[in-house]
Amino acid sequence: MSARSKSSKFNAYWRLMRFDKPIGILLLLWPALWALWIAGAGQPSLKAVLAIALGTVLMRAAGCVINDYADRDFDPHVERTRLRPIAAGEVSPKEALWLFVGLCLAAFLLVLQLNTLSIALSFPGAFLAASYPFTKRLTHLPQAYLGIAFGWAVPMAFAAERGEIPIDAWVLFTATAVWALIYDTMYAMVDREDDLKIGVKSTAILFGQNDRLIVGLFQLLMLGLLFQAGQNAGLGMCYHAGLMAGLGFFGYQQWLIRKREKVPCFRAFLNNNWLGASLFAGIALDYALR
Repeated sequence: MSARSKSSKFNAYWRLMRFDKPIGILLLLWPALWALWIAGAGQPSLKAVLAIALGTVLMRAAGCVINDYADRDFDPHVERTRLRPIAAGEVSPKEALWLFVGLCLAAFLLVLQLNTLSIALSFPGAFLAASYPFTKRLTHLPQAYLGIAFGWAVPMAFAAERGEIPIDAWVLFTATAVWALIYDTMYAMVDREDDLKIGVKSTAILFGQNDRLIVGLFQLLMLGLLFQAGQNAGLGMCYHAGLMAGLGFFGYQQWLIRKREKVPCFRAFLNNNWLGASLFAGIALDYALR
């Protein structure tokens, strides 16, 4: 294989893992950081931070690979996905499966550096990541399943830092799962017309014309859960400022999706990164200023 061919193949693998689009890494990483800082009372161990953060990056990449493998017959018919590496024939399905296995093994090697509870939790986490793409054939709630998969970073973080998962962690886990349901519904609103044509299910289709109202209710639920998580952790003014910023971002997202147009809906999805960052800033500052 020539140097040019190797470069082209590497580029295809890079795009298959979505490293060219880091938004998914950030949306998965923010809740892990919230959990690590709360579990560590503002001073999480470097070992836990590195293992969870790098594991998050690897498992998000693995999730993208298996998602495209599962959607390989659908993606060519969707405008936004028709040029993905498997759909475009740049990477074979067999190559994608080997890449998925390699990423999972690399993530597992990181988890092996942590405690027994973290290792045990990694198995359901891997199952959630691998099975999520196939839920789009079975239920109109794949976004809810994704929320559980993405939220799994929270108990993993508490386990790595404390060696246990207190009730407080499950409140934060639920908030994270609801958040993924919110932003992935906005993402699904972009593909709603194509999904209806090819038979892929989503909350955007399930909610129909009530999508904005239902998303808004979930946004309020998430903020309520985050408020309770902050109360449980004894967080104060800086954290509440982060929550108020989150409320502002949610309001802006509602404005963006008001006409259900593709580009603004995608911008609303992307805007969630700033919400995650504002909440982490509130948590980190609250502990730092004590």
